[in-house]
Amino acid sequence: MIQLTKRNGERFLLNHSQIESIEMIPESKIVMMNRDYFIVKESPEQIIKRIADYTAKVQDVHRALVIEDRR
Repeated sequence: MIQLTKRNGERFLLNHSQIESIEMIPESKIVMMNRDYFIVKESPEQIIKRIADYTAKVQDVHRALVIEDRR
């Protein structure tokens, strides 16, 4: 999940795997798979970077868990 900011300053967590599209109006409009949407202050580039950072962090944790000690 990534943290984003609504126009009123309220921060919230969003399940990025449910994003269908991001529309670039003066703000970013995130359209979800169920057609709900959120208008946030972050730019599309910032949102994509947060998704990439989160995904990389999850993959690193997974990699660390699957390493076996075969002594």
